[in-house]
Amino acid sequence: MKGTFPVGKFQEIPTPFYYYDTDLLRETLRTINRESSKHEGFVVHYAIKANANPKVLNIIAQSGLGADCVSGGEIQASLAAGFPARKIVYAGVGKSDWEINLGLDKNIFCFNVESIAELEVIEELASKRGKTARIAFRINPDVGAHTHSNITTGLAENKFGIAMRDMEDVIEIASSMKHVEFVGLHFHIGSQILNMDDFAALCNRINDLQKQLLRKKIVVENINVGGGLGIDYTHPNRVPMADFKSYFDTYAKLLHLYNGQKLHFELGRAVVAPCGSLITRTLYVKQGAVKQFVIVDAGMTDLIRPALYQAYHKIENISSNEGKATYDVVGPICESSDVFGKSVDLNLTHRGDLIALRSAGAYGEIMASQYNCRPLPKGYITEDL
Repeated sequence: MKGTFPVGKFQEIPTPFYYYDTDLLRETLRTINRESSKHEGFVVHYAIKANANPKVLNIIAQSGLGADCVSGGEIQASLAAGFPARKIVYAGVGKSDWEINLGLDKNIFCFNVESIAELEVIEELASKRGKTARIAFRINPDVGAHTHSNITTGLAENKFGIAMRDMEDVIEIASSMKHVEFVGLHFHIGSQILNMDDFAALCNRINDLQKQLLRKKIVVENINVGGGLGIDYTHPNRVPMADFKSYFDTYAKLLHLYNGQKLHFELGRAVVAPCGSLITRTLYVKQGAVKQFVIVDAGMTDLIRPALYQAYHKIENISSNEGKATYDVVGPICESSDVFGKSVDLNLTHRGDLIALRSAGAYGEIMASQYNCRPLPKGYITEDL
């Protein structure tokens, strides 16, 4: 079954462009709020890096979610969209001075600190401003995730976070500083995770670390488990939403929270990926020596995930109801990796047909580039059409 799109209205818009189904986005946000609110102390932040389209951000901000930022620009974008500073958390291994100062000036909720060197800089900058920075230490839990190697973040070999063996030392260092306040621990093991056992393993590791701290009479106010929940890229119509119930229930069942502790989540892909599609137009249908090619006007500059991660996106010809044929769907970029899909069964395709690459609402528009001097794709929401 193909997705339902306003194809007639699409014909009037220059391609390629992103289309966001805001009915699905709002239903997703309602589900997140419903399932998370079943558990006391659960707080959900949206990971801005997944999609920072201003209209999409505004809808998410209106739902009441907080914001998870990894740059000063994302802090600015989240504030402009209506996210309150008190709900903004800021992570990243390489925070520059201006970005830290921005967070201090805006009184964001928390800096997720990833090294002692960063902690010292935050203390110095906060001192100069007469501020106190709330900080959580990002601990690398050395927990693997069943996902692509490029998007794992919780292994000891990854660049992210502070080693578990150093956790008590960095907390002690922070406690001696006058301009930082230690308020939590932060973890994140990767992205596009569908196996709840991976999150269960993280829960077990956090439980052990909390027991270790409790022996020193240290109880932290906030535990942040990051995000990572994946979606079904293969069946966007049959499974249009991530399994939020199982996700939140896993943490509620297996992670032991102490009295008054808050549990923070940083969901990105699961919030926005299903509602977004890249819409592109067929330029040529080319008969090669051994296969047929559908050459479209979108390229890896518009959606880099297939080239970068060998990621799968379901591809549909939304202009045709003719019988099926098999094609390689490729873009116009002068790179052999500019391929969206090989041996794809599409309705018989002709020049001018509109092609939809589904589940592209996360890490699509936000990662677009101007390689080959191509313009950036525009993004439209349902209300625009």
